[in-house]
Amino acid sequence: MRLSIRELLGTARERFASRDYYGALLCLEDADGSERAYADVHHLRGLCLTMLDRPEDALASFGQAVTLNPRYLEAHLHMGLVLNQLGRAAEAAVAFEAASASEGPPVAGLSGPLASRLANEHARLGELYAEAGALSEAVLEYRRAVELGPLFHDLRLRLARLLVEAGNPLQAREELELILAARPDWTEARMQLGLCRYLAGDVAGARDVWLACRAARPDLERVDAYLAMLERIPE
Repeated sequence: MRLSIRELLGTARERFASRDYYGALLCLEDADGSERAYADVHHLRGLCLTMLDRPEDALASFGQAVTLNPRYLEAHLHMGLVLNQLGRAAEAAVAFEAASASEGPPVAGLSGPLASRLANEHARLGELYAEAGALSEAVLEYRRAVELGPLFHDLRLRLARLLVEAGNPLQAREELELILAARPDWTEARMQLGLCRYLAGDVAGARDVWLACRAARPDLERVDAYLAMLERIPE
């Protein structure tokens, strides 16, 4: 049975804490493409790669983390530290400035850092509900998470997935469209949008979305599988 993303991250963090950086990295490599859409996965992967003396790969992982979550303070800081070690002082200064600016404006009357922490806590609680099969409660927790972290696109993507699992593809589509308005190049979100259109009965719309995904990422086997599924639908 496949481990959940929460379990994978938990195991990876335990191995990282015991200085088993290779083991932690292997745990993270077990995450499939959809689970790698989590900023925490990329951040921890960057930390492992830093400790394994692979700074350029670490920078790429930290970059993925801050792309998914522009207010990821630790990812900005660690990126700056690695850049400093590489002698790229000007780029490091930019990363440190981004870390300083990541606090953001207050959200729901809470300071930016507190809102961010609470958003992640609601997401963790949502995962616990999801693992227990309590999808409606999981959706509620993730809705609260994205209210507190409106720029946390990885959490919004997870909310969309949960809405699909709960039988609400139209609501999921709304969340995905918000993501794609900010990240039009995010193929994973676009693939999910195609799935939502298909589940809502818009077969032609789903085909258009998946064809665009295949044009952008011809290496993705899931897109081919989705399109093959549509070919079996009678006209």
